[in-house]
Amino acid sequence: METIRLGQDGPAVTPLCIGTWAWGDKLFWNYGGDYDANQLREAFNAAVEVGTTFFDTAEVYGLGQSEEFLAQFMQQTTQPVQIATKFGPFPWRFTGQSVSAALTDSLKRLQLEKVTLYQVHWPFTFLLSQETLMNTLAEEVQRGRIEAIGVSNYSAAQMREAHDLLAKRGVRLAVNQVRYSLITRQIETNGILDTARELGVTILAYSPLAQGLLTGKYSVDNSATPTGARRIDPRFSKDGLRKIEPVLSLLREIGAKRDRTPAQVALNWLIAQGNVIPIAGAKTAAQVKQNAGALGWKLSEDEFKQLDLASRSWR
Repeated sequence: METIRLGQDGPAVTPLCIGTWAWGDKLFWNYGGDYDANQLREAFNAAVEVGTTFFDTAEVYGLGQSEEFLAQFMQQTTQPVQIATKFGPFPWRFTGQSVSAALTDSLKRLQLEKVTLYQVHWPFTFLLSQETLMNTLAEEVQRGRIEAIGVSNYSAAQMREAHDLLAKRGVRLAVNQVRYSLITRQIETNGILDTARELGVTILAYSPLAQGLLTGKYSVDNSATPTGARRIDPRFSKDGLRKIEPVLSLLREIGAKRDRTPAQVALNWLIAQGNVIPIAGAKTAAQVKQNAGALGWKLSEDEFKQLDLASRSWR
């Protein structure tokens, strides 16, 4: 399995990350209804088996249950697994000590002494200054409890500020985790992608399949409906699906030539950008295996350009 480095000098990870937002989440993903812990265990085992051993979670996913599931499953394998988790800067967290305490709690749930990547979940930190936050994270790197520091949903300017604050402590910002897919390409025009490349920051792309829209499962012509909160997302309406049909049609066309699924083509398009790691959410072993099919091959330059043109209106 190829690897990609997080930032300029961070740890090397697999070029596809497994997203675990749905692991324990009942509100958005209907955990306990459509799937259960047994399926999540099978998904974890399938990921390890195919070599995609980089997992992204957060303290708020399933109110800590996602981290706890990962701990349980990691105990049952001898394969090395790399974990990225996230700190939520809630209003009641306004000191450096509160940041360290949140990391301690995540490490306890994960049953780990350190995490590969620790990310700030959103840029709005209320009474906690960015300087205090970044200084504390830099101290945790020096303590050995964090291998690399990331941010999430930070604008270009906010990312640059975090980078500069960490640089004063001799630590590099490794990651900005943002929404990025063929039909959510705003980071290409709002400065985030260009600034990340300038600073040597890796993009972790969440919702790389637009919460299932780019899998081909949902279309104007079939009756499949999403579960949970996606039911009220206008993108899944007939009009929304009609709008993205040209992109889906091209994904199917390229996939048919290469014996790949639309989802695999969509994920490969992101990987082909360079310095971009898609986070593909998975609730079942079948989804993990299907997402892993995005690896081990590369779109041609012409195919890449066709997809770029077909989806340019989403920039």
